[in-house]
Amino acid sequence: MKKRGFEIVTDYAKKSITLPERKTQKSAGYDIAAAEDAVLLPGKVTLVPTGLKAYMQEDEFLGLHMRSSVSIKNALSFINSVGIIDADYYNNESNEGHIMLAIYNHSDKAFHVTKGMRLAQGIFYKYLLADDDDVAAKSVRQGGIGSTGV
Repeated sequence: MKKRGFEIVTDYAKKSITLPERKTQKSAGYDIAAAEDAVLLPGKVTLVPTGLKAYMQEDEFLGLHMRSSVSIKNALSFINSVGIIDADYYNNESNEGHIMLAIYNHSDKAFHVTKGMRLAQGIFYKYLLADDDDVAAKSVRQGGIGSTGV
């Protein structure tokens, strides 16, 4: 039985996407790369596709963190600071679970992303529930980014 990992989404199956990997024995994060070229305009948010989806246990999530070398050297950050990919984002009824990186360019010049550029690190985390959380009363995810409400 699969516990957690990454797969390539259908639309990118034939586009030579590399699955994320840890670079050292003690790295916490799996390096995640851009699936295609993109231009990050100054003062704007750009969604950069990864061509990936992630599967995990029900009590886990994938945290997306900007690689510090990319962020510090180029004045880039994720617009939401840390991206959270919930377990039910994977292959739900109306969304395959394509992971997109929402990157904000703080600089005054465009930044050019090239396919294969490692932009993020994905770290799998377990989470806890409050005593009075009624899991059975929650709805089932049907969709992608922003599908659980405003």
